[in-house]
Amino acid sequence: MTAKNLTDLKVSILDLATISDGSTPADAFRNTLDLAEHADRWGYERYWIAEHHNMAPIASAATSVLIGLVAQRTKNIKVGSGGIMLPNHSPLVIAEQFGTLESIFPGRIDLGLGRAPGTDQITARALHRSNSDDFPGMVEELRSYFTPDRTGKHLNVTAIPAVGQDPLVWLLGSSDFSATLAAKLGLPFSFAGHFSPGFAYPAIETYRRNFQPSEVLDEPYVMLGLNLAVADTDEEAVSQFSSTQQHFLALSQGHPLPIQRPRQMSQQEMNIVHNSVAGSVVGKPDSIKGQIEGLLKQVEIDEIMFTSYIYEHEARLRSYELLKEVVDAG
Repeated sequence: MTAKNLTDLKVSILDLATISDGSTPADAFRNTLDLAEHADRWGYERYWIAEHHNMAPIASAATSVLIGLVAQRTKNIKVGSGGIMLPNHSPLVIAEQFGTLESIFPGRIDLGLGRAPGTDQITARALHRSNSDDFPGMVEELRSYFTPDRTGKHLNVTAIPAVGQDPLVWLLGSSDFSATLAAKLGLPFSFAGHFSPGFAYPAIETYRRNFQPSEVLDEPYVMLGLNLAVADTDEEAVSQFSSTQQHFLALSQGHPLPIQRPRQMSQQEMNIVHNSVAGSVVGKPDSIKGQIEGLLKQVEIDEIMFTSYIYEHEARLRSYELLKEVVDAG
């Protein structure tokens, strides 16, 4: 059911296992597990890990491994990929990995799929990346390893332990390509508004307009990704959000950096990253309540998945705690 107000809204977390300046990947993994345990207790809907490669601030390259660790440390929250960049992989291998996860954690595993490399072109070649033009075919092959009867495509290979398992498959995107494919297949759709906010509304409208019911979904289901920085005051939240702005600034210059300490951003710097970070919720609890309520009036979504590039782990925990309090209060 489309969320009309905060009471209806489901909220989730996208984690990239971010590495703050002066810390290590091991620190990032400990922070991921800690945040996941808190999110589970706070009642978040799902906790996704994103696949990226050769990026200084992101440690979530071995996505399936990290998903298993998070699922092991939590009890109720759904855990999955946001997403697996499918053309980087053999569909059979991903089926085996997520069949394993679903076997161990039945009913809790999401398989979000994207077609971008999640890295630069040199690293994409090192991954032996496939031709993304065949992304629909790769999705069909992958799904067929789980449930051949559903897709009608019977393969010569039996993917043990994938066959008979049924992790929820999502399609992820930052344009209308995956929106159209998700609608055609009757799958849930997640839009990456945290880095491509300008295309969010058209893609979501395309998905809803073209949605065809399936055995998976009777009605369209949309999740929107947004950046997050919540603190006890607006000033503190804006300061913490400067780490997100610095992250996107470094990306725009082609030199990703570990997550930087908060600092005052110049107007020129803010102008450079404005379009990239426009999909953000920033402020104290009263402020973000108004921002989210305004968003729900503008676009038909069922769930929001928040991500953050906050430098201090404790501040990031506090941000998600305050957000959940706002949503729960309605």
